Amino acid sequence: MAVNKLEDLRKRRQKIEEGGGAKRIEKQHAKGKLTARERINLLFDEGTFVELDAFVKHRCTNFGMEKLEAPGEGVVTGYGMVDGRLVYAFAQDFTVVGGSLGEMHAAKICKVLDNALKVGVPVVGLNDSGGARIQEAVDALSGYGKIFYRNTIASGVIPQISAIMGPCAGGAVYSPALTDFIYMVDQTSQMFITGPQVIKTVTGEEVSAEALGGAMTHNSRSGVAHFVSANDEACIADIRRLLSFLPSNNMETAPVFETSDDINKIIPELDTIIPDNPNKPYDVKDVIALIVDDGDFYEYQQHFAQNIITCFARINGSTVGIIANQPKVLAGCLDINASDKASKFIRTCDAFNIPLLNIIDVPGFLPGTNQEYGGIIRHGAKMLYAYSEATVPKVSLIVRKAYGGSYLAMCSKDLGADIVLAWPSAEIAVMGPKGAANIIFRKDIKDSENPAEMRQKKIDEYTAEFATPYKAAERGFVDDVIEPNATRPRLVDAFNMLQSKRETRPAKKHGNIPL
Repeated sequence: MAVNKLEDLRKRRQKIEEGGGAKRIEKQHAKGKLTARERINLLFDEGTFVELDAFVKHRCTNFGMEKLEAPGEGVVTGYGMVDGRLVYAFAQDFTVVGGSLGEMHAAKICKVLDNALKVGVPVVGLNDSGGARIQEAVDALSGYGKIFYRNTIASGVIPQISAIMGPCAGGAVYSPALTDFIYMVDQTSQMFITGPQVIKTVTGEEVSAEALGGAMTHNSRSGVAHFVSANDEACIADIRRLLSFLPSNNMETAPVFETSDDINKIIPELDTIIPDNPNKPYDVKDVIALIVDDGDFYEYQQHFAQNIITCFARINGSTVGIIANQPKVLAGCLDINASDKASKFIRTCDAFNIPLLNIIDVPGFLPGTNQEYGGIIRHGAKMLYAYSEATVPKVSLIVRKAYGGSYLAMCSKDLGADIVLAWPSAEIAVMGPKGAANIIFRKDIKDSENPAEMRQKKIDEYTAEFATPYKAAERGFVDDVIEPNATRPRLVDAFNMLQSKRETRPAKKHGNIPL
């Protein structure tokens, strides 16, 4: 081959790899952001990234676009290895036409999604874009539509992870919203349908971009995002960590890691972790840390609906998804946001063959007009639906309160729990002893010479008779009442036994979850 042709190839590739040029790269760095290629290099194991479609160009001739150079079409796409496992990715390049999306930019992303679906591997999208390329008009909108369609078709088949690492506005937000996991970078990323200026014009409200759609807004208030990272480097490291908990596709199981943590470990601290006073709170994260491998777990939606904890962890080296009531917040009650958070997590775990551990200490659904008007019935039903639909191994551990419909919503035996274990501190009943005694023995209490004394007597009777795990165990709703210190080996045993679980559901187009 002629030397000049090889030299031409190298020059062309170098120009593409330079993106928007030194000045724009410097500007990107000044904002505390990495470039698309720097992000890609951090995501993949060194030397494994293979770029695709580097030479793709737009074909727009509107508004001077024919003269506009857009190296790589403003997005870097390809595949490589993450901890030795194949992953596809795309990274929008804000230094090239603001990372704006046009027809061919979208085509590159669609190819990534198509290829990942064919070979059954995760997709990571690193979003940093000014939005639709206005000059390309309907072609840009069509590009978004094609991406949304592919996100939906791939849903539940391969893990899709989105990282918002800059602006993401208008229609662009819906591709991340259709994926399984959304990361945001604190102070440098924003998501919103309409920006601050449009809001001010239409409604008169004044709000900053950060307050409107910043990382903490979507992690703590809206629940749109699932994780927040301090900077680009931390975000990429967090994504790599998440991938270690996930299988490559819905036909596989998550990778198993060797653990040095004793699977037969007796944990005396668990015997005293539940306060004697049933109304006294404690941190359920302390329970989780004691029973999972090496005390290590990765929390999902840590800042949203903190009355319920959702996290990935490992037990005997295998990934489990944990859903746990948090007595420290709202007494662990289920509300609208907690129901949505848990339901999405349950369905994600079920889609990717991740067994579920439910740690139950729930006094009920949160009362109030705000909850009722907001549709707590509909939202709470999502948890019932998600657990009932899930076919992965489901183990429930009742550590204290398990009252009424909220007990069912945390995956009772009736909703398909394969193994239900209870600590002696468990209280399984329609409602708490005080409320039950006041209703059942209302006449006795009223007619008594000493109503206060009679009320306490009936509360104690109800507690002894019903607010224990033994009545449920008598009827087979609890498989065993265990000493708390033996929880870890019992969970290891339960999940080992359930490894070969096979369960089917009736053939149907799809269910009708109460959205």
